[in-house]
This record gives sequence, structure tokens and C-alpha cells, in this order.
Amino acid sequence: MSGILAGKRILVTGVLTEASIAFQTAKVAQNEGAEVILTGFGRLSLVERIAKRLPKEAPVIELDVTNQEHLDGLADKIRAHQGDDARIDGIVHSIAFGPQGAFNFLEASWEDVSTAVHVSAYSLKSLTMACLPLMGRGSSVVGLTFDAQTAWPKYDWMGVAKAALEGTSRYLARDLGPQGIRSNLVSAGPIKSMAAKSIPGFEELADVWNHRAPIGWDLADPEPAGRGVVALLSDFFPNTTGEIVHVDGGVHMMGA
Repeated sequence: MSGILAGKRILVTGVLTEASIAFQTAKVAQNEGAEVILTGFGRLSLVERIAKRLPKEAPVIELDVTNQEHLDGLADKIRAHQGDDARIDGIVHSIAFGPQGAFNFLEASWEDVSTAVHVSAYSLKSLTMACLPLMGRGSSVVGLTFDAQTAWPKYDWMGVAKAALEGTSRYLARDLGPQGIRSNLVSAGPIKSMAAKSIPGFEELADVWNHRAPIGWDLADPEPAGRGVVALLSDFFPNTTGEIVHVDGGVHMMGA
């Protein structure tokens, strides 16, 4: 199959519904020639059903990024699907979670904050290290962030967690660069996904895009962000690492 990911093997985390950026990434990746493996946690049967809606049904591996046993066994589970020539050419990190308490900045407990940072930021490093034995020169790690340069309404400690994610990606880029492995992020605009439903005040946050996106933004269309991820997984950015590519309709560069 031809395409910008022809022959590549990609691990995509965070697929829960068709409305997610992760699903669209997996779909575009397959259409561009990639072989895709998904991971899921908690609602594994739901992920398996969603996997059947891809152009080609993808295998699903259970993965809790806070469970060291899951991380330690991830490479072997990938090998079980791919055989003796197992490898990972790209990782898509689309994992974020914050307890409800993390959405109250002044009142949040460290327990809530630490959970948000662990799942949403530290996991980029732990997931990458779990896959590292299967990765080689030219491999690409791509995560999804929500612009952490500013303080957003209602986002609170999740915004801090995203800032930590952005820093984590830069340090991964520094430390894995000598091995020829890139680490980049796509900063996407808000999408009405399952994850969005858990963010108090999401509608208020998302309304910013209705007024400030010069090229426009569709809250119901995760495909543009998925295409951005796939571009960074491809060989079209061979010397781009530690970068944050905005796919947000241009909101990030607008002033008042």
C-alpha cells in the first residue's frame, strides 16, 4: 500500500470513540499505509468494537500507563501480534486524565494533581521507554497537548499537566535524539469527545474557538488534528524534534 506511512508500524493509545483524535489518527494512518495496534484501558470491549470501525480492524492491547506490570509487558504483547520481526516505528500518545478535584486550581489536593500529572505527562516518558526496545532510528513519538502557554478558563491543573507534557516531550527529544528518535506534540483545538465531557465548563472553554479561530474550527471534526499527528509520524519531518505543531485553527497566535 502506498502512502506517507507505507510499511510503518504505529502504536496508537487513547482510542475510545470515533469522535476522538486518536481514532482519526489511526484511521488516517491506515489509509496512509501503516499497520496499527491500539491500546485501551478500562473499557476494553468498547475499544475492541471501535477497532472494527477502522478501515482494517486493529488488534487491541490492554494498557494502564500507571501500571508498571502493563508497561513492562507491552513490548512482548506487541511481539505477540507482530512476530519475530516486531518493531514500532511510531507511538501516538493520546492519554490524559484529571480527577474532578484537579479542575479547581486553588482547592485541588496533591493526590488529584499527582494523578493528573502521572497519567497526562509522565506517561509519555514511561510509554516511550516501554516501547524503546522495539524502536530504532527514524522512529517518531507524537503526543497530543492543549496549548499550555496560557491559563485557560476551567482547565486548571490539567493545564499544568499539559505544560509538564510539553516539557517531557522536549526532554525526550533531547535524550532520544542521539538514537535517531524524534519526539513532537500536536497542540489541537478542543474536540467534543468522551474526554471533553469530563471537563467542567468545557463549553465555555470551547467557545473561545467560535470567536478567535481565523481559519475556523469545527468542534465535531477531529480529523485535521489526526492528520497533523500522521504528518509528524511520517518521514516528511526527519529533523524536526522537540516541536509543538498547532492544529487549532490559528487561535494560538491571535491577540485580543
